[in-house]
Amino acid sequence: MERDLPIETPLMGLTKAQTWALAKGLGGEPLVELILEESHTCYLGVRDARHAWGYGCGDCPACELRARGYGAWTAQGRPERAP
Repeated sequence: MERDLPIETPLMGLTKAQTWALAKGLGGEPLVELILEESHTCYLGVRDARHAWGYGCGDCPACELRARGYGAWTAQGRPERAP
């Protein structure tokens, strides 16, 4: 390339719990519910098992990470904003 191409990754420095808090702060409960219902990160693409943290197999590393982050966030009382 002839010039530098900056790549910005604003979520890389956040924990999954902080990402959930950011979503709540940006769009409130409707955005959280949208993410829970319409997205998933399951490596196996499982969409028939709905958990508190959303859809997924519950066993793959992506599901485990999402479940831990969601659990940490809800344990904090689902605060309004990421720190």
